[in-house]
Amino acid sequence: MSLGLLFAVVSAFLFGSYLFVIKRYFSAYPATVYVFLAFAFALGWYVPVALVTVDGSFFPAGFGRTGVLVLAATVGFTLVGNLTFFRAIAVGAVSYVAPISKVIPVFVLPLEVLLLDQYLSTLQVVGVVVATIAIYVANYRPGELLEPLQRAVSARPAQFALASAASFAVVDVGKRTLMQELSVPPQTFVVVLFATLTASLAPIAARNWPSAALDSSSTAADGGTATVTEKVRVDVRGDLPKFAATGLLLATANHVAMYAFGALPASVASPIVNTQAVVAVVLGGLLLGEEHFRIRLVAAGLAVVGVTIIALG
Repeated sequence: MSLGLLFAVVSAFLFGSYLFVIKRYFSAYPATVYVFLAFAFALGWYVPVALVTVDGSFFPAGFGRTGVLVLAATVGFTLVGNLTFFRAIAVGAVSYVAPISKVIPVFVLPLEVLLLDQYLSTLQVVGVVVATIAIYVANYRPGELLEPLQRAVSARPAQFALASAASFAVVDVGKRTLMQELSVPPQTFVVVLFATLTASLAPIAARNWPSAALDSSSTAADGGTATVTEKVRVDVRGDLPKFAATGLLLATANHVAMYAFGALPASVASPIVNTQAVVAVVLGGLLLGEEHFRIRLVAAGLAVVGVTIIALG
């Protein structure tokens, strides 16, 4: 396995663990408050690392207007991707939104071929397809094999989820461009990303800052309206150590992922990194006793097969 593939696989496990941590410890928080605190701690952890590890300048010679535009677009689409994903979760059920929001590699491949003249072997294309199918299967519910595709054209949760997937596809191609074409250090993008997200969400998080008890609503399985509302207690001050640890995990995952995009085509790195969904589901099945665990194991097997095919290609 090449070093780039190793970075991609490691980042998938780190991001998968990060998703599990969100579900296990922070599901009661408003999304804006959680993201603000997690990224603020991630920024605090990462800035000293970036200052020590960057070899030379944070921006390469000749970065210029093109580099600024690509960096701004990549960070901007990251913001859009996060906001549309959380909006999709807010108006629809996770079991419906997740399979659609994780089809990012489907958007990455045509973007990279059209914009960057990337060539993939037939075997690598097969691996990309298999890895993408694994992400879908990881979120599959019995009796809903075709319904997500049928509802994608009309349901609001699906539209937001597809917008999120398309936005993150642009982000993945932008990462590859910054790392490979413009020689931007991974530390530069990660610092700018963390700082931008933190600054952008600060005023919204302040308005949504939780009191001791929050209203927590569950939604219908098909992405319908809320059916159950209950009070859930949260303790921001008491959870600060958890936020600090989560920020460290988030910073590490992003750093490793950027090295993966610096060594691989985005159409190869993206499906591997996005198998984080499979990792999260396996952890949820083993540690939280979630449903449909056998289906999730099948998805994990498909993910491994996809990564193997990509490596062989």
